[in-house]
Amino acid sequence: MNYAGFAFTDAIKVLQEKKGSREGYAHMEKNQYTEGLGDFEKDFIENRDSFYLATIGENGYPYIQHRGGPKGFIRVLNDKTIGIVDFRGNKQYISVGNVSENPHVSLILMDYPRRARMKIYADLRIVEINEDPGLFLNLDPSDYKHQSERMMIFEVRAFDWNCPQHITPRYTADEINEAFAQRNEYVAQLEREVQELRAKLKTG
Repeated sequence: MNYAGFAFTDAIKVLQEKKGSREGYAHMEKNQYTEGLGDFEKDFIENRDSFYLATIGENGYPYIQHRGGPKGFIRVLNDKTIGIVDFRGNKQYISVGNVSENPHVSLILMDYPRRARMKIYADLRIVEINEDPGLFLNLDPSDYKHQSERMMIFEVRAFDWNCPQHITPRYTADEINEAFAQRNEYVAQLEREVQELRAKLKTG
C-alpha cells in the first residue's frame, strides 16, 4: 500500500509543484509503503464508535455520510479488510445505491480527544446477511439496539494519517464521566463526611 502513489494524481502533482511541496511528496511516493494494516491501525479502527464514509453518485458528486455504533462496531477481518453491519436508518439508501455503481469509497476515522485522524481509500462490497451468516455473527454487535440490513466489507487500498492541526478535541459523555470519576468519588466522600459531622454536632 502506497497512499501517496495512490492519492496523488497528475493534477495534484502539478499543484504540489506549483506550491513547492512536490519534492518532499515525490520522496514519500518512492519510499512510503506498507503491507497492510498494522497492529496500531487495527487497534485504532476497532476502538472507534463512528466514521465518515464518502461515495460517488451517478450525478458525479460525492456523498458524505456519518456512520455510528457502539465502540468496536468496526471489525478488522484481516490486514487489508474491515467490515461493519449496516444498521437500518432513514431508508434513503444513497450510499448503498452509489456503491452499486461505483465501489470506490473513502473513509475518515476520528479520535477527537487525541486529535488523531486516519484516512482510508477502499473498495466497498455489499454482502447480504443470508449470503454469509457466519460473517454476520462475527460483525453483528448483538448487545447494541439496532436493526441489521446488510454488511459492508471494505477492501483497504491505501491509508494514511493526518496531522493533528486544526482538530478540536471533543469528548463523549462516557469519556467525561471516566475522566472525572476519581474526582467525583472524592467529592462524594467529602459530602458524606460533612453529613456525618453535621449529625454529630446536632447530637452533641
